[in-house]
Amino acid sequence: MILKALYDYYKRCDNLPAKGMEEKEIGFLLVLSPDGQFLRFEDCRTGKDRARIYLVKKHVGRSSAAVANYLYDNSAYVLGYSDKSNGKEQLYLDTFKAKVASIAEVYPGHRDITAIRNFYRHSREKILDLVSKDALWEEIKKNLSKKYSTFSFRIEGDLKIVAEKRELLQLEACNDKAEADGLCLVSGKHGPSVEITTATMIPGSQAIAKLVSFQVNSGYDSYGKTKCGNAPISEETEFAYTTALNSMLQKGSRNKFMLGTRTFVFWASNNNEASVETEESLFDLLGFSEDTNDDPNANILKVKKVFESIYSGTLKTALDDKFYILGLAPNSARIAVVYWSDTTLKEFAGKILKHFRDMELHDARKEKKPYMGIKEIIASVTIGGKSSDATPNLPEAVVKSIFQGLPYPQTLYSACIRRIRAEQKLTLTRAAIIKAYLNRQSNNNKKIDIMLDKDNNNQGYLCGRLFAVLDKIQEDANNISSIRERYMNAASATPSAVFATILNLSVHHSEKLDEGRRIYFEKLKQEILDKVSADGFPTHLDLQDQGRFFVGYYHQRQDFFTSKKEQ
Repeated sequence: MILKALYDYYKRCDNLPAKGMEEKEIGFLLVLSPDGQFLRFEDCRTGKDRARIYLVKKHVGRSSAAVANYLYDNSAYVLGYSDKSNGKEQLYLDTFKAKVASIAEVYPGHRDITAIRNFYRHSREKILDLVSKDALWEEIKKNLSKKYSTFSFRIEGDLKIVAEKRELLQLEACNDKAEADGLCLVSGKHGPSVEITTATMIPGSQAIAKLVSFQVNSGYDSYGKTKCGNAPISEETEFAYTTALNSMLQKGSRNKFMLGTRTFVFWASNNNEASVETEESLFDLLGFSEDTNDDPNANILKVKKVFESIYSGTLKTALDDKFYILGLAPNSARIAVVYWSDTTLKEFAGKILKHFRDMELHDARKEKKPYMGIKEIIASVTIGGKSSDATPNLPEAVVKSIFQGLPYPQTLYSACIRRIRAEQKLTLTRAAIIKAYLNRQSNNNKKIDIMLDKDNNNQGYLCGRLFAVLDKIQEDANNISSIRERYMNAASATPSAVFATILNLSVHHSEKLDEGRRIYFEKLKQEILDKVSADGFPTHLDLQDQGRFFVGYYHQRQDFFTSKKEQ
């Protein structure tokens, strides 16, 4: 199912590399003279952990044997140098030299290949002596572990690197030999089968990590067949699904997001307007867009409108339009699939809209930004206010609850309550988290509304409303909120222990208000107190009612700044 979805994605995209090709980040070039003399290194990095992307021959699959790529490779193959010396640098260099020699046999007299071959007439020691004199060498050595630390060649005076020149990309003699034709289990077509699949590295994995791999003598080599023999995948299919996955995994991709050590990719089965808008909108919902002027929630309202259009049918979708989400994690030499979602586009839009409804709260601020991205949600419950500081597995649990329409994780709710108590600060996002969590719980309690609900008689909610009134009285009378700073935590957990005290304080604060305001607040206090249990304030509020306390406080505070017309 996963491979078929990736295969179909390659077929629907018309901008992915053709068979046998690959978009590759190459960080450094060896600039050679036409006669093969080393002139200098050229830095192709374009930013932090990024480099220029070139269309080159697809990289080879490696296990324990030394195999060289086509006119590009890492420093061990191209220069015979590695920062993690294992004694095989000479072997790797000789392998790359042999690859260049085999290419020269197919293209005899070609100027570029001749120059590279002349360069490799030098010994490993001489090559290292030449390159070590370049000013960029020390910087190169510091970055050999980076993904972009790949080397290729450019002949002085040329604009293109040698590895991307079209006239040199048709070499078939160096391709690995395929096994006999077989029935591909993914596409259902007959064709040459691959023996091993191509690496699809993700952050944290080894360079040889694969989505599909078979281990010898592990049960997959029965009936005299080894590796992919028992589960044949054709060359065409293998190239399609690995190219599709690698394109979504590359830096700058808007079909990818990271949550801790997990890498998630997502895509639609079609390329119609609704499918493209869904892919773009999900990326913006996650809050990882780089074009939002440091505001991760800048496009959230647009995201909501897109999913409303899909769910309502304004944006037309077919019944078989699917949306896929694939979660991957590094696992030794392989890639582990930790999450897979296969749902219709309309069903996925419905789950996202359910998240918006659950998180929605009235926003009385002038700019009115009642919706927030997932990154903002996670950041609001961390000590440093950064989503990267979240506890392990929390972001993944939140995302899964949204994508599947499940209850939000208990850890998110608990972390939110702790942050409110620690900072005595109740933001829109934190109140929304509490509302969303409680409304998705399967209990008989009254659902929390978007704005102030005067019919909600939950004791925690009423205590929160009353506390907000007393806080507002002090704020209007003295321009301070010492009640909130001193008593909020106790009032939200053990109301009976503190409300008698702060009610008495409010009497003194009310005396400083004009008669109209004093009467208004007195009526409001009585309205709330009339609904409090006849036994008095609760001696203790459980964790869920503590959440309702904070939402009640938020609702009542927002109501003070909401005009009657808005209500």
